[in-house]
Order: sequence, then C-alpha cells, then structure tokens
Amino acid sequence: MHTQPKSFVRAIQGEVQARPCFWLMRQAGRYLPEYRATRATAKGFVDLCLRPDLATEITLQPIRRFGMDAAILFSDILMVPHGLGQKLDFLEGEGPKLDPIVDAAGVAALEKNLGGFLEKLGPVFETVDRVKAGLPLDTALIGFAGAPWTVATYMVEGGTSKDFAKVRMLACREPVLFEKLIEVLVEATTAYLVRQVEAGAEALQLFDTWAGILPEDEYRRWAIEPAKEIVADLRTRFPSVPIIYFPKGSGSLYAYAAAEVGADALGLDTAVPLDFAKGLQRQIAVQGNLDPIKLAVGGAQMEDAIRRILEALAGGPFVFNLGHGVIPQTPPENVARLAEIVRSWRHRKN
Repeated sequence: MHTQPKSFVRAIQGEVQARPCFWLMRQAGRYLPEYRATRATAKGFVDLCLRPDLATEITLQPIRRFGMDAAILFSDILMVPHGLGQKLDFLEGEGPKLDPIVDAAGVAALEKNLGGFLEKLGPVFETVDRVKAGLPLDTALIGFAGAPWTVATYMVEGGTSKDFAKVRMLACREPVLFEKLIEVLVEATTAYLVRQVEAGAEALQLFDTWAGILPEDEYRRWAIEPAKEIVADLRTRFPSVPIIYFPKGSGSLYAYAAAEVGADALGLDTAVPLDFAKGLQRQIAVQGNLDPIKLAVGGAQMEDAIRRILEALAGGPFVFNLGHGVIPQTPPENVARLAEIVRSWRHRKN
C-alpha cells in the first residue's frame, strides 16, 4: 500500500507547512532524567550506542515527552571509526579518545577493515528497526552519520581539538594520504547510511560539525566534495529519502554548500543571520537555528527568539531546530514550551 510521506519528510523536501515541523539536535540526552537513568545501566558510552534495547529507549524518550515531528537515531558520529577498527573510548568529562591516525599504515588498517565494518555496526541497524516499530505513525525517523571531514578531525587529532593543527597539517603536507583517508570514510559512511535506510530511516542528516574551520579552498575539497559524493550515491539508491547537510560554522559559504552538495535541506548554525537564511530558502529548505543557550535560559528571551525565527522562515521551506545540540543544563520544561510555541504557530500570509 502506498502512503503519503510524513509531513516532516515533505518539509525537508521543500513543501511549506502550515505549521512548521520541528526536532532538536541532541533531543535525546543528558538534560533528560530518564536518559541519565538509562545510561547508568550501560558499561560505557560505546556500549550504550551498541545496545539496541537501550539506544531504542533513549531515541524514543523525547518523542514520548515532547512529540517532535521526527526522532533521530541515538548513536554517535564516531561509530564509523569504531566500526573501522580504530580504538575508541569516551572518558567522563573529557569526551572521545581515539588512537590517532598518523600515517599510511593507519589508513591501510582502516581500509582493510571495510569488509567487516557493517557487521560490527549491526546493533545500530537493529536499533533503527526497533525505533521504527516503536514510533507514532506520523513521526519520522532520521538516520545520520558524521561527514568525512568532521570524522577525520577526530581520527587524526585523537579526539576533540582546540586548533585542529594536526589534521590540517596532515591534509596540507600529505594531501594524497589524507585523500585516501577521506575516500575510506566516503565509502564507509555511504554504506552505513544505506543500511540505516534499509532498516527504516526515512530521512538522513550528515553532520559536518567542523566544516567551518576550513578556508575556502580546503572547504571545497575536504568538506563539500566528499559530502557531495555521499549525497549523490544515496540519491541514486533512495530518491525519495531526503538528506540534510549541516556544515556548522560555514558563514557565507553556506550558499556554496546549498548550491553544490545536492542535499534537500541545509542545517544552519546559530550565527547565521535570518535575512541570509531567508535568501537561502530560494535554493533549498533550511533547518535551524535557535541558540541552545537561549533554550537553556528559557523565558521571554527564548520565546522571542523562537518567534523571530518562525516569523522569518516559516513561510518558506523550513524545519525548526537549534543551531547546535541541546546542552545538558537545559530544563526539560523549556523544551516543552518550545514545542508548544512551534506547534501552535500558523504562518500569516502577507
């Protein structure tokens, strides 16, 4: 039986909604007491991501509380390097730690592991299948991955970085080697997203969190081109599954990303001016871009900011979201109020 795509899917594909759809990056996470309770039952963060029972529960928690139009798979962008055999740990208060990729031998080891990569990440696809079965009929399921450039920064730096000197110097000094690393990540990321769609994901987001640290020439080569390759491959296989690209920090280069990557929608960070975002809507659906700090603070500041975004963008192709993820200090009642405002919004035609 053929059913019409869910309103969230149609919104990402550019259909203007009377009431804008919404979801929030990191909507499942540490600000929710039920998340903290579930996480306490896992051996660690990697275990949490690879336990379908726990990851399913966490994915569904914000949907039960707030009724977003879409759930996003609970996982982490570093599942891809983990699947490729790079040692990964999450240390409390420090974030991810990986054995850094520093030479051709490191890249060759990753390439060798491409064969068993999807099998190692099988629990993630089981989670997608379980979440799909547990969602309300009108709630879409978003699958995701990190974009190759962003994932490569963690792989080369050995974790998060303040200056990204190691990864940028490797890319400049040894572009052939770095190109090989990116090629491995393009192949792995595409295969990973294909399997998520096959398991039930109805839309996809590609997180390019560190795209904005690159100068224009490197931005084109290391952020845009790999993302474009992944999107083109997915588009061929699944023409009806929309893709959101989120190149955080891109500034004026957002216009280039909108024109070149081939995604259906562009995730916008907090710094993107609303007039600029409105201009982008002539090319592409946009998603964003409430400041997560405003959400954490709540009150009139938050409500005014939400309404300004809705006033500016809800008349065009748009999904309401944050400019980055929900922070742990956010009171759940602020998210409930956000949901109430967005859900009651009706665009007034001029």
